[in-house]
Amino acid sequence: MNAFPHLFSPLEIRGKRLKNRIMSTGHDTSMPTDNLVNDPLVAYHQARAKGGAGLIVMQVAGVHDSARYTSHVLMATDDECIPGYRRVAEACHAEGTVVLSQIFHPGREIMESADGLLAVAYSASASPNERFRVMPRELSQKLIDEIVAGYAAAARRLYTAGLDGVEVVASHGYLPAQFLNPRVNRRSDGYNGDLDARLRFLREVLAAVRAATGEDFIIGLRISADERDPEGLTEDESLQAVMRLQGELDYVHIVAGTSASLGGAIHIVPPMAIEAAYLANEAATFKSRLDIPLFVTGRINQPQEAELIIARGQADVCGMTRALICDPEMPNKTETGHVENVRACIACNQACIGHFHRGLPISCIQRPETGRELQYGHIEPAARRKRVLVVGGGPAGMKAAAVAAQRGHEVTLCEASAQLGGQVNLAQLLPRRAEFGGASTNLQREMQLAGVEVRRNTRVDRALVEAEKPDVVIVATGAKPYWPPFERGGELQVVDAWQVLRGEVKVGRSVLISDWRADWIAPGIAEQLVRAGHQVQLAVNGTHAGESLPLYVRDHMAGELHRLGIPITTYARLYGCDDSSVYLQHTASGEPMIVEDIDTLVLCQGHEPVDELAEQLEGLVEFRRIGDCLAPRTVEEAIFEGLKAGWAI
Repeated sequence: MNAFPHLFSPLEIRGKRLKNRIMSTGHDTSMPTDNLVNDPLVAYHQARAKGGAGLIVMQVAGVHDSARYTSHVLMATDDECIPGYRRVAEACHAEGTVVLSQIFHPGREIMESADGLLAVAYSASASPNERFRVMPRELSQKLIDEIVAGYAAAARRLYTAGLDGVEVVASHGYLPAQFLNPRVNRRSDGYNGDLDARLRFLREVLAAVRAATGEDFIIGLRISADERDPEGLTEDESLQAVMRLQGELDYVHIVAGTSASLGGAIHIVPPMAIEAAYLANEAATFKSRLDIPLFVTGRINQPQEAELIIARGQADVCGMTRALICDPEMPNKTETGHVENVRACIACNQACIGHFHRGLPISCIQRPETGRELQYGHIEPAARRKRVLVVGGGPAGMKAAAVAAQRGHEVTLCEASAQLGGQVNLAQLLPRRAEFGGASTNLQREMQLAGVEVRRNTRVDRALVEAEKPDVVIVATGAKPYWPPFERGGELQVVDAWQVLRGEVKVGRSVLISDWRADWIAPGIAEQLVRAGHQVQLAVNGTHAGESLPLYVRDHMAGELHRLGIPITTYARLYGCDDSSVYLQHTASGEPMIVEDIDTLVLCQGHEPVDELAEQLEGLVEFRRIGDCLAPRTVEEAIFEGLKAGWAI
């Protein structure tokens, strides 16, 4: 008997049969070229369809030239888009997956333009956007009519391409929500006033889309149940809106947050610090008031969570996008009773939305094959079986070992300590970062399934390599904390981040943390120490704390630091210390900054390679360095280099 009977029950919507309740939601991939579907995007969706997703909703398709909110957005404003969409539809339908596309206008939520110039943005009213600092123009009636016609024309093209339907995006403060929100919509015509007046734009869009397509074409609506912002739509406003619209819809899909503010935008892709499946109760409220199917998305990363939501009647379909980015085979593994083999998303946001915000194709730190399906989508057997020795059981070494074994090599991994995982074991000790440990758990399972021999408490030197006689050695010996040269006088306690996290030192009452990386380590230690009763200050060698982090992780972290009252000094380079003072240098002005009455200085100054073994192997055996022993970076680079190393042997 299937342990997930509700999750794997079918659902019919307007004659289309979803084979299960798992949905890949609309999410920008940064893959399109020339604003059109291309080979990488087809392969990306095909992988998730093959993996068993019941429903795939493609990323937003712009409906009007003014809808170009990024330089790489898909556009459905010309018939040239039809062949690409047809390829996705055919690829997904071949796997029994229903496929829709979002249709979209951002209104004032314009991130960038293709040529770097600031775009002219349009909205219901000239109400400014806080996050992107956009002052939009109020839409004229002529332009409203054009945009409504654009929705219809876009839907018609998608219908012609063979897609099963569209999802009108009214979530996250985009254009339809700007009409709906009485704090944004300040018009003096028939598009503003009571709720029905503010719904007029959406109703015109829905009617035009239905008229332009067929009776078998699904039309859904995505809306934020609560925009999580003082100026945003409230739960009651969104609920009342969809209750009035449900007769014109085939389903409602709820999310949370708004693109209009830093705090609201966190919920576009909520980081691991936010509770898993956190919108289930709001979904239940909406479901109880609607007569049409209710979809919910909001950090539903595990099939167990989705099964519970469906079983409780809180929703009909669960958006599990990052879970499918991390493991496209998650549905098939779960349905066939192999849920223990699912590679669980840890909501780090580093390579998915983090790549998008840098204009790069999305991927996954745990599964770098994602977004690179054309290159790494299918494991190729090795031409000749080799003996491979992997030195180091951190993320880089574990991924290299797993991939090499999957390709047919005889692989042994040696780890000097008793525990696999490397720096992941430290990362998971920080507040609200426990889920990060899943990266190690997942890689260990990947190695086990591939048949890698693992030797713990085994330090590798030249003599061991000579005795083992491997054909290839992969050196993944990692890194250690970097202690920069700085002026030290007096007896001030100076420790590094690893010593604090391992509990190897007793930290004084007044602490200054010197943060060179501007990532999550120093803020995490600051939070941990404050919660333990210490007085903590943070000195960041950057423009702001978390400067190198994905935006939503950074902003959520910044909110927590503010709530805890942790003072932050920016542009701060470590210069020196004495008995109780730490001396910093402002990196822009060069002027000194002195912090007094400090008991402990904590160094978060990055890492340096541990690379002694590679030097011993010169001339002895073929070897390659990967991960931090090559150059200290992040877990993303480590795992990707592990993939490449295993692939190349």
